[in-house]
Parts: sequence; structure tokens; C-alpha cells
Amino acid sequence: MSSKEVKAELKSAREAIKNKDFKQALKHCKVVLKQENNNYNAWVFIGVAATELQQLDQAQAAYAKATELEPEQLLAWQGLSNLYEKSSQADFKTKLPKVYQKLIALYEPSDKAKCFEVSKKLVDLYQSENNYLQVARVWQKLILVKEGEDGVQDSELLELWMEMTRLLQATVEDQDNETQQHLMLAYERALELTVDVPSEAHRSLTENYIHFLSKLPYEVIKLKEICNGTLSIYPTYSYPLEALSEHYIKTGDCSEEAVCYFRRLSELDPNNSVANFGLGVKAFQEKKYEDAIKCFKLVTTSISRSSIIGLYNLALAQLKMHRYSDCITSSSQGLELSVGNSDDWKQKLQRLRLEALVRTGRKQDADEVLQIIAQISDAKNDPVLLALKGRALLQKDQADEALEVSLELLCLYPGSVEGLTLRGLIYLASNEHNRAEESFLEALNRSSENGEIYFLLGRLYWSIGDETRRDRSKSHAHLLKAANLDPYLGLVFRFLGHFYRQVAQDKGRARGCYNRAFELDSSDAEAGAATVDLSMEQGDMETALAVLQSVTESATPGTAKWAWMRKGLYHLKLGQQQQAITDLQAALRADPQDWVCWECLGEAYLNRRSFTAALRAFAKAHVLQPTSIYSLYQTAAIKQILGQFKEASVEYKQILEQDDYVPALKGLGECLLALAKSALGDCLDGRAIDLIQDSIYYLFRAVQQRPDLSCLWKLLGDACTTCRTVSPNQCRVLVTGALCAKDPPDEKYMLDQQQLLIVGERCFGSALRLMPEVPSLWCDLGLNYYHQSRLFNSVSDEDSQPLLEKALQCLKKAVMLDSADYIYWNALGIVAMAKGTDNLALAQHSFIKSVKAESNNVAAWTNLGALYLKKGNIELSHEAFKTAQSLEPHYVNCWIGQALIAETVGSYDTMDLFRHTTELSTHTEGVKAYAYWVCSTLLNKSNRDSELYLYNILQMNAVSAAQVALSKYTERIRTDPDAFIMLGYLNTHLHLKKQATEAFRRAVELLQVSPCMEKLSFALRGYGHALCNNRQYEESVHIYSSTPLEELHDFIGLALACFRTGHQPESIQAYEKALAVASSDKEKAYILTALALIQHRLGNMDHAKSLLFKCSMLKMPVPESLQCLCTLGLVHEDVTLANATLTELLKLGEPIGGAVEEGCLLTCTLQALKSNYRGVHRVVSAAIHRYPGNLSLWALLSRLVPQYCPNNANGGAVAGNVACHAHTTFGKSALLYSGVNQLASGHHSSKDRRWNALKTIQRAVLLCPDDPAGWAALMAACHAENTAALLTGSTPYRDCLERSFMTLVSEKVKDLQGGDGLLAQALEGWVLQQAVTGLKQSAQYDQAEALCSQVLSVSPEHPVVFLMLRQVQCERLLLSVTDNFVSPAVMEQLNAAVMASHTSVSAWHWLAEMYCCQGLLTEASVACKQSLQLTSQFGDNSGKISSLLRLALVALRPCMAGVCSSGWNDLVLEAITEVLKIGSSPIALLFQALLQFSVKIGGRETRRLLERIVYASPSGTSETVVSVARWYLLRYLHFKDDTELIDTLLVEGKAAGDTRLLEFHKRLFQSC
Repeated sequence: MSSKEVKAELKSAREAIKNKDFKQALKHCKVVLKQENNNYNAWVFIGVAATELQQLDQAQAAYAKATELEPEQLLAWQGLSNLYEKSSQADFKTKLPKVYQKLIALYEPSDKAKCFEVSKKLVDLYQSENNYLQVARVWQKLILVKEGEDGVQDSELLELWMEMTRLLQATVEDQDNETQQHLMLAYERALELTVDVPSEAHRSLTENYIHFLSKLPYEVIKLKEICNGTLSIYPTYSYPLEALSEHYIKTGDCSEEAVCYFRRLSELDPNNSVANFGLGVKAFQEKKYEDAIKCFKLVTTSISRSSIIGLYNLALAQLKMHRYSDCITSSSQGLELSVGNSDDWKQKLQRLRLEALVRTGRKQDADEVLQIIAQISDAKNDPVLLALKGRALLQKDQADEALEVSLELLCLYPGSVEGLTLRGLIYLASNEHNRAEESFLEALNRSSENGEIYFLLGRLYWSIGDETRRDRSKSHAHLLKAANLDPYLGLVFRFLGHFYRQVAQDKGRARGCYNRAFELDSSDAEAGAATVDLSMEQGDMETALAVLQSVTESATPGTAKWAWMRKGLYHLKLGQQQQAITDLQAALRADPQDWVCWECLGEAYLNRRSFTAALRAFAKAHVLQPTSIYSLYQTAAIKQILGQFKEASVEYKQILEQDDYVPALKGLGECLLALAKSALGDCLDGRAIDLIQDSIYYLFRAVQQRPDLSCLWKLLGDACTTCRTVSPNQCRVLVTGALCAKDPPDEKYMLDQQQLLIVGERCFGSALRLMPEVPSLWCDLGLNYYHQSRLFNSVSDEDSQPLLEKALQCLKKAVMLDSADYIYWNALGIVAMAKGTDNLALAQHSFIKSVKAESNNVAAWTNLGALYLKKGNIELSHEAFKTAQSLEPHYVNCWIGQALIAETVGSYDTMDLFRHTTELSTHTEGVKAYAYWVCSTLLNKSNRDSELYLYNILQMNAVSAAQVALSKYTERIRTDPDAFIMLGYLNTHLHLKKQATEAFRRAVELLQVSPCMEKLSFALRGYGHALCNNRQYEESVHIYSSTPLEELHDFIGLALACFRTGHQPESIQAYEKALAVASSDKEKAYILTALALIQHRLGNMDHAKSLLFKCSMLKMPVPESLQCLCTLGLVHEDVTLANATLTELLKLGEPIGGAVEEGCLLTCTLQALKSNYRGVHRVVSAAIHRYPGNLSLWALLSRLVPQYCPNNANGGAVAGNVACHAHTTFGKSALLYSGVNQLASGHHSSKDRRWNALKTIQRAVLLCPDDPAGWAALMAACHAENTAALLTGSTPYRDCLERSFMTLVSEKVKDLQGGDGLLAQALEGWVLQQAVTGLKQSAQYDQAEALCSQVLSVSPEHPVVFLMLRQVQCERLLLSVTDNFVSPAVMEQLNAAVMASHTSVSAWHWLAEMYCCQGLLTEASVACKQSLQLTSQFGDNSGKISSLLRLALVALRPCMAGVCSSGWNDLVLEAITEVLKIGSSPIALLFQALLQFSVKIGGRETRRLLERIVYASPSGTSETVVSVARWYLLRYLHFKDDTELIDTLLVEGKAAGDTRLLEFHKRLFQSC
């Protein structure tokens, strides 16, 4: 092929490549190569086409062939470069640098731009391969090429050098020396070419250069040169200094030059971590640990490696300073930051932390140390760790294990200082001081500069041996050496403080040492406390307060107890109670179990007058420290201040059980004396005497220990003088012979009131001998003489006169010593006014002086009023009393004075004023006067309707108030017959029978020697009446017989007493005498009524009626006689007489009070007698509507409803609740009636948990536990609950209680007397029947039979019990046979048993049931008729209804069985009609419907009657009745095939929960 054809093919190949037809291009190139195998262009075109066709190997071979053919041609090299750049093959990448180098060589002469471009690609390629040396060479060659160009600018070269630094500065650590030299050259050339100096670019370039040089340890000179040069240009620029500082730190150079740089950097940037770290290292080397800690703390603010190093050095410095808690915190922070760093720092930090934990001495820290060491694998090979482990074990009191560790340590490392020290500590803990000393000395020989060992030896010498204790110099020398070697160990200075304080007696040095110890360790409470205490002892309060203030301000809650406590005591001393309380509370937060602190807090509260809080604080202190007398004493003292004398006495006695503590004896005496005065105020004289005796005993014990205390003698005198208020014949006090100056002194002597006052006189004299110028003692002595004179005055005036003179002299002495005290003037006036002195002028002068000394002086004004009243000056007396009243309205004496004035002038307010005095206080004069006025008013029968009587007696409850006050009076004054007569009269009025009897007896005893026969007669009359009321009839007859028997009351009382004793003839005779002296028709009517009652008792009915008729014929008949006549007619079933009498009662007008209930009860009885049971309910209901506030009527209604109208039992229960909640008297019985009504209406707990018979009757029994009827009702309620449980299919849980209830009722009925004996007998019989019924119901036939047999063994002729026995035996027999059939012989026996108890309705009912079981319906109907006859005879309405329903049921059975008999149908209808006449009865209506169902199942009447029960039954109808009616109605509707009404019935049954109906419906439809 010619060259022309070759060119044509090459041209075609080029066109094909241009058109991207690369395969065609390959064909053209192959054609050319067949002709010219060395054609350069063909090989290049093949490379291009193969590259595009992804035939990379062919392309590489083509380009390589081309480069071999023409190595200086660019085209093939460019193609090869593109091929390698686009390909990801590894071998291509390795060949790319040579291609770039060839291209650079080819471009360099001709195309500079292409040369730069390829050079950059080559640099990037070397950069990616981390071939930094080639990067530097290529880039430097590039720069040289650039420099060779003409007209090149310095800025362009600067940019290239800067680019070179940027390429290489990030990888300095990975570069070799040549590369670093190239980079250094680049920085230097860049700095030379930089024109703007100073500038930001220049500074940044310099910073980068310094940063680069800091990484080259061999270029230190260059680094210093550049840094100094930079600082000369930029003096405030900190980076050069930081770089130099980092260099010095890394090299460990802390020379003066390095420190200079550290300080210059710190001046520029005080928070610079590098500078602070360098300064810290320098301070640490110089043992300036405090400065080192400050510097290292500034380093640790950054999270970096330098921060970890800083934390390590900080922890190390803190350990040197013995700040173990801070060291633990710092090392823990370092360990947290060391995660991900080298293990070397982690180990160092861990060791520091372990040592700090051990040094704290806390057991919980020791546990942590042992856990950490256990996790270290090679801990046994580390002596330090072994020593720490041993110390940790020693802290946990595991001395044996610690000794093993020390032995192991010394075995592995003989002579180890740590091992020897550990061994010494172990011996020291075991009190082996000599061996500990040997170990410490041996350790000291091996480490003579160890301050800790010197301290341990010094502490050892401080604590061991008597010889060492006498000479503490050895300890002192070692402690000084320890302080010199380790001046930061606070314990050394604390023990030095002990030495200077206790041995050298140098408080100044001791204070300095303690202060230094506290400065080194602010947690050292002992050193801090000693510093404060010594400062206070030396009077430097400001320093002490400053220390306390600094500690408390920095303390966290619950710490620094010692500081808070001392601060609190400081404020307490200054009287700043509130601040003291706050500080002491803070101290207690730190240690709530510190009893001393609680006592201090209590003292602060006490000073603030916060008594309740102080009580709690002292009580807490006593709980924490029971042996502390102070807390117990303060508790008692506070209770005494609060007036809690009884409780305070208990506390004082607890103190005296430990020690004869004089303040406690004094306090106890004061409390007992205060209690005695309180008892005297309540007229409890016997108790007061006992308390006075105890007070004297304890006060004398105090005097025996401290006879030099005047206050004790004064209190003893007060105790002896306090007996003045008590009646002389009651005052008997046991006193030791030493006090009353009798021999032998150890024995006790009984002193009377006079002797005790003399002892008080001597006690006041002893107090005056100790303090003769105390006016109060002279006043007390004078009053004692005055009280002695009053005692003698009652016997002889001559004996009292000298005592009164002494009293005047003493009181004058008191006035001379203190004429400004109103109490002394008042006392002087009282003595001057007394009988025997009668110096009224001096008394008036004294009272006026007292008033002038103190204008608000109620006692002096009252005494002045009494003085004027004595002189007869009513007006001045009234003004004085009025002033006293205005000053103190509760002062009783001034009110008595006003009452006396009112009595003198005859005012109507007299009685009210005396009443007010009894309300204020028990004053003998006021009490007796008020009782006199009350009795006088009561004896005056003509004023009952007056306003004065209604207000003073009724509204103000005068009788009770006077009786209570007079009881107190007579307790104190036992010789006043008038008071006892009045008390007996008031007690009789209040129906206090025994008290009235005793009061009249005492009055009669006192009046036996009295010449006043009128008083004696009145007392005897009252005494006889009281005895009669108290059922002492024989004594009453005797007393009445001893009276003159002149007045009507005497005859009536005698007659009543004779009647009660059973002497009716004598009683009749006395009443007839009374009738003769009666002056009014009313009196005669009452006497005739009493005579009628006696005649009725004697059986003289006609005579009784005639007497009662005679009463009714009087002009003024009394309701009581008519009531008796009506009752007589009712008892004898004389309806006519009862009706007529009730009519006459109504003519007397509206009944009042109890007459309403009595009239209603009589009317109800009459209606019941007429068999009008509905009328009974209507009568009581009408009375309640008329008198709704009469609660006795509500109780009566609740009582009668169950008996006569059981269908209205719900209403009866409500009536009982009304009476119960409104009145406590009726409530007790009404509550029982309410429970019986609930029983009758079927209210049990399964119906209503809150309102049921059981709960109500339980409450009734709780209120009246002695009422046997309540227990019987409770027995019935439990039986009802058990029955309801059985009907619902649940288990009864109130069974097996029958015998318990029987026993209770038998015990309770023993207390019933008289007419209640019949009730007792009836209750016992009923309870027996109920018990047998309950036992039978629970199938306990053996027990039931045993119970009946037991009763029959006691009462063999008891037909009711015999019948019950036969019932039990019969039921057992029926259970034993399969067909429930018993022989005729057995039925005959049962019939005989019932006939033996033919009056029992329940017996006939049971016999009827037995006949029904045997199919003997005729006999059953006869038995039911017999029971019906009995109920009609007894008037038992409920029993009558029950008998009629049973008769209807017996007759209904054959009708339901389809036995067509008109006789049975008529019997059912007759019984049902009788029931419905008595009242509504759902059961009767059901029987009526069932009878109609049996007669005509499909009749309309059947449906009407059944639907009436199902859909129209009143509320309260038994669900059983309604359920049966539904059942038969469903049968009726099924018979009629009325599906619509069936659905309606099913819905109603489902709503009512009638599951039996639904089940029956299913069965009916299944059968269809």
C-alpha cells in the first residue's frame, strides 16, 4: 500500500474516531499497521479507540508501542495519561507518576502552563500516596521553574511557597528529615517574600512556622529565634510564648528562663492552661502545693490531654496537701477523661485515687479500695497496692487479714517502708504499742525523711504508757519533726495543739497549732472546735465568730455540726434566741442523735418562751440520753410553767429516782402544792391534804440538803399554811419528827391543822433568819399568824389575841420594808379588820393605800366594800364592789358582796347574783346562800308559774347547780346541819336516792343535840322519805314513827312506807289519817286513789271501784284516779267502764307531758281488747300527728307495730329510729324496737349491709348490755341471718351461738325483780325454744336433744320443753326414713305432747305440719283451727294471721292436687277473707290466685289475680311471693299460648333477677 493510501486510512480512522465509530477506526488502523507496523499515529488511534471501547489492556499496549516508537512525542503520552487517570486498576496508578514526569519534561521547554498543570496533578498524586518527599521535590522544582521565568512577581512566588507550606504542614510528624527541611525552607522563603509586616497574614504564617518548629525537637534554637523575633514584632501575641512554654513543659525544664516565659504568658492570658501548668509544676517542685493546686485547677477546665495531665498533677498536689476528698474527686475526673487515652495515665490516676481513698479512713472507701484492687491482675506484684490493701483491711477492722498482707509484703519486699508502716499500724490497732514502736522505728531507719512515720510515732508516744504520759517531750519532738517534714499534715498540728494546751499550758501556741490544723483540713472538727474554744477563752470573740461564720457559710446542709452548735451557743449567750435556734437546728441536721445539741436547742426555745417547742426538744434529748437529768428537769420545769403540774410531778419523780436533785425536789414540791391548791378550789379536801403532805415531804428533803436556801424554807412554810382552807377535823398530815421538832426525828407524826400552822410559822422564821430584809417573808409570816388566830378564835378569843398582835407587827414590818407593794397593805387591812382586832380605821387606811399603790387591785376594792358593808354604808360598799367588778369580772368575792347588798335591800336579783358566784368559783358563803334561795323557792309551791321561778329555777337549771355546789360545800364543812338539810332536799328533788339518804342522815345526826325541833322534824321527814325512795322501808317506817306526825306529808310518807313493807292495814290507817288532815279536793283525790290501789292489791275490787268513783265525783278530780279506773276496767275486760273513763279523761282537757303517752297507751289497749288491731296503729299515729315532738309516742308506735300490725314493720322501724336519734332516754329502748321491726319486715344483711336488723340490735345491745330482751333479740337476728344464708345457698357464719346467748340471757334475767319476774320466765322459755330451733336448723340434733334433756332434768314437769324434745326426736326420725312416714303410734305420742302444752300456738302449728307430711289434711286443718282459737283467745294478732294462712295452705293443697271438693275451696276462701279483713296480705292474695288457678286455669279472673301480684304489688312485698305468682302466670300464658305477654313477663322476671322463671320457661318450651 502506498503512503497515500496509508494517509487515507489514517484519515478515515480519524474521521471514525471523530464520529465515535471506534470499531471502524480500529479496522482502519489495523489496515495501516499491516503495511506500516511502526506507524505512530495508527498506534495512537488504536489506543484512543480501544480506550473508548473499554479495551484497556489493548489501549495501554498501543500507547506504549507509540511511546517506544516516538518517545518525545506528546500525543501518546497524553493518551496514556488519560487512560491511567480514568482507570481504577492498581497497576495503572503506579505507572501514572512516570507518565506525569515525562509530560512535565516535554512541556517544560514549550508550554509552562501545561507543565504547571501536570506538576500539580503529580503533587496531588504523591499527596494521596503520603509521599511527602516527592511532593516537596516536585513543588520545589515547580517553584524553581517559575523563578526562571522572566518577569515573575514576588507575590506569585510567595503564593507558591505558601501553597507548599499548606501542602506539608499538616503531616509534619510523618515526614522525614529532608521533607521537613524542604518545608522549613518554604516557611523561610515565604517569610522573606512577605512584604506587609506586621500584618495578619504575616502573623498567621509565623504562627504556622512556630507550630511547625515546635514539632521538631532538634530545632530548639530556631524555635526560640523565631518566637523571640515574632514577640518583638507582636509583643501582645501569646502563641510564641505558649509554644516555648509547651516546649519547656515537655522537656521538664523549669529553669528561670522557662518560668520567665510561663509568667509572661500568664500575664498576657491569666487563664492559659499551658502557663498555669508550667507554674504549677514549678510550685510543686518547690513544695508550694497550695499555689500548685491553684494553677492546676485552672488547667483542668479544658477537655484535652493536657487536662488529664493537669488533673493528675492536681490530684497529686492535693494528696500532698492531705486533701483526700479533693484528690478523690480530681482523680475520678481524670479517670473519666482518660477513656480512650493511654493506660499509663489511667494507672497513675487510679493509684492516686486508691491512696486517697485509703487515707480518708472511712470504711465505705475501704470497701471500694478492696474492690478496685481485686480487679487489678498484678496487684500482688506491686508493693504500693499491697500496702494500700492492708490499710483498707485495717480500716475495716480486719486486723488478721491486714497482718497477712503486711507479712506477704515484707516477704516479697524485705525492708519495705510501706510494709513496716502497715505492720506498725496493725500493732497499734491491736494495742501492741511496743511492737508498733519497733515497726515504726525500723521504717524510720529506712526512710528518715518520712513525715508520716514521725507523726505515727509522735501519736503513739502521746497515747501509750504512764511514763510517756508524764513526759510528753518525746511525743513533742517527733511531732515537731513530722511538722517540719510534712507541714501540710493537719493531724500533726492538732496533736501539737493538744501538747501545748494540756502539757505546756501555752494556750497561745495551742491556738496557733489548732488554727494551722484547721486551715490545712477544714473538715477537722476537733481542731476547729478547739480553735474557737481557745479564742473564746482568750476573749477573742471576733476571731471565733469569723471562724464559725466561714465554716457555716461554706458548709453544706447536714455538715459542720461543731461549728453550728458553737455558733448557736454564742448567740444564745448574747440573748439572740432566734439566731441561736436557727444555728442549733442546722447542727441537728448534721447529727440528729446528739442529745447535747437537743438540750441546747431546748434551752434556746425556752429563752424565747416557746414552751411547746422546748418540750419537744428536751423530750428528744431525754430519749437519746435517758440518764441526763438536765433534760428531764427542764421538761418538768416547762410543764410546771404551763400549768401541767401532774405531768411535771411525774418527770420530777423520775429525776429523784436517780438522784436527790435539789431543783427537782423544789419543783416537785411546788407542783404538788399547786395541785393541792387546785384541789382545794374544787373542794377536794382529802386529795388536797394528801398533796400537801407529799409537798412537805419533798420540800423538807430539799431543805435537809440545802438548809441555806431561803426559798426552800419559804415554800415549806407556804405548804404548811395552805392547810388553812381545810376543815380542822379533816386536816391530818404526817410530818417527820425533824421538821416538827419531835424525837425521834426519823419517825413520822400526825399533825393537826394548828400544829401544821405552827410548823409553817417556824419555816417562815428560818427563811427570815437567812434573809431578814425580805418583805414578802414578813407578809407570809404575818398571814400565818392570822390564820392561826382564826383557828383559835373559834375556841377562845384570849388565845387568838396575841397571834393577831404578832400578825399586825409582821405585816407592819413588811409595809415598812416596802411601802409601795399593794399586797402588803391589803394583808394589813385584812388583819386589822379581823375579829379580835377590829381596827376598822387602820383597815380602811390600809385598803386605800393598797388601792393607791395599785389601782387595778380587785382584792383591795372588794375588801374595802366588805368593810363599808360591815359598817352599814350600803352606797359606798356598792361602789367599791362595782369598781372591783369592773376591774376583774371573774373575781367571786366582789359578786358575793353585791349579792349580800341585794339581799339586804330585798332585790329580786339576789338569787341570780348568788347563782353567778357559784359559776365563778366554789365559795362557801356564796354556795350556801344560793342553795338557801333555791330551796326556799322550791318550798314555795305558789310561785310555780311565775317568771321568777321559770327563769331562776327551770331555765338556769338551779337545782342541779345548787346540788353540785352544795355537795362541795358539805365535803369541806361537815358540821353545818342546814347545809345537809338543803343538800338532802335537793338530792330528793333530783331523784338521787342514796345521796339524799346520806345527807338527811348527817343532818339528823348534827341536829340530835340541837334545841331547834323544827329543823329536826324537817330533817326526819326528809330522811324518812329518802329511805323509802331508797327501798329501806322498815327504816323509813321507824323514822316516820319518830316524827310528831302532825302534817299531811308525815302521814303520806308513813302510809307509803307501810305499804311498801307489806303492812297494808297500817298503810290504810295512815292514809285515812292523811285524808282527815287533807285540806283540798286534789289532796283528797290522790289519797283516795292510793287507798283504791291498796284495796285492789287486797282483792277488794268493788271497794277499789267505789273509791275511784268517789274520786271522780270530787269537784277537782285528778287524771291519775281516772287512769286507775280505766286500767281497772281494761284488766277485767270491762269495755264499758274503760270507754266511759277515757271519755271522762278527755273532758279534763289536753294532757300534759307523760299523760299523753299514758292516755294513748290506754286507748290502744282498749282497741286491742276490742280486737281492732288496725285501730291500735291508727290511735298511735293520730297521737303522733298531734304531738310530733313527743318522742315517747314514736317509741310506743315502734313497740306496738310488730305485735299488732306486722305488715307495717318498715314504718315501725322508722319510728324507732326517730325516737332513737332525737332522745337518748327513749333511744335505748326504741333502738331495740326498731331492730325487732326490721326483723319482722325481713331486713337482713344480704338485703342491705348498712340498714338491717342485726346491726340495729347490735347497737341496742351495746347501749344496754344488761337488758336481757336485747340479747334475746340479737339471738333472733342471728337466727334470721343464718336462715337467709341457707335460703340463698351460702354458708351461715353466725351459727353455734345458741348456748352462748342462752347463758347471757339467763345471767341478765337474774337482775329482774318484782313484776318483771314473769318477763324473765317468758324470756328464758323463748330463748330455749329459739336455741333448739337454731340447733335443728343447723342439723345439730344431738345437741338440741341434750339441751332439752338437760332442762327436763331440772324441771321434769315442763310440757313445753317436753314438746320440743319430741319435736327434735320426730325430725330425726323423719330424716332416718326414706318415705317420711311415721307410725300412728308415734303420731299419737306427738298429739299427746301437744295436748300437754295446748296453750302453745306454735305447738299446734307444728302438729299441723306433721299431719300434712303424713297426708292427714283433715287432722291438719283441725290443728290449725285449734291454733286459731288460741290466738283469738289471747288477742295475738300476728298469731291469728299466721294460723289463718296455715289453714288456707292446708286446704289449698288438695285443691292444687285436683281433688275437687267444695269444702276445701270454701275453707280456703274463708281463711283468706279473714286475713284480708285484718289487713293487706300478699300471701293471702297469692293463695286466692292459686285457688282460682286450680278451679279454672284459663279463666280471666285467674290472670287478673296473678297479674295483680306480679305487676301491682306494693313495695316491700316478698320476692318469693312475686316469684311464685310469675311461675303460675307463665303456666297460664303458656296454656293460652300468648307469646306477647310471655315475652313481657320474661322481661320483667329477668329485670327482677328471677332465674327460676327463665329456667321454667325453657323447660316448658322444650316439652313442646
